[in-house]
Amino acid sequence: MGSQTGSALQKQALLWFLIVSQCVSALGCERHYEYAIEEFCLAKFRMDMQELDQRQWCSWEDTVDLYGELTNCTYLVALKMECFWPNRQVDEFFIRVHRHYFHDCSLSGRLLRDPPNRILGPFIVVPILVTLLMTALVVWRSKRSEGIV
Repeated sequence: MGSQTGSALQKQALLWFLIVSQCVSALGCERHYEYAIEEFCLAKFRMDMQELDQRQWCSWEDTVDLYGELTNCTYLVALKMECFWPNRQVDEFFIRVHRHYFHDCSLSGRLLRDPPNRILGPFIVVPILVTLLMTALVVWRSKRSEGIV
């Protein structure tokens, strides 16, 4: 079943690529290029991202190949349509992709989480105990002031 789906996707991609390459002279680089990358490149990227668990979207190791394919696709479409690349449409396209798929990701590519309680606990408890101990020591020393000159 997976190989049939992949074969169908490849056929669809080839069909779109042929359509784009045949329309080079008739289409400009403004709306038509944007439409082509939305329909041709983003459609495949969407399907690939849907196959991933949404928790893996912020994992660079899991998405780097898909993101590279998306980038190459926008370049190839621009090349076939004789458009400059990168261009304003590509920048806006990738901003929309990032806003949709990667808006919750940190700059390091990892989703930030609190450490486990066994690690976080000592970092909370030790300063509290040291503060209480120092306060008790100061109060105790201030009550025993008779021997200090």
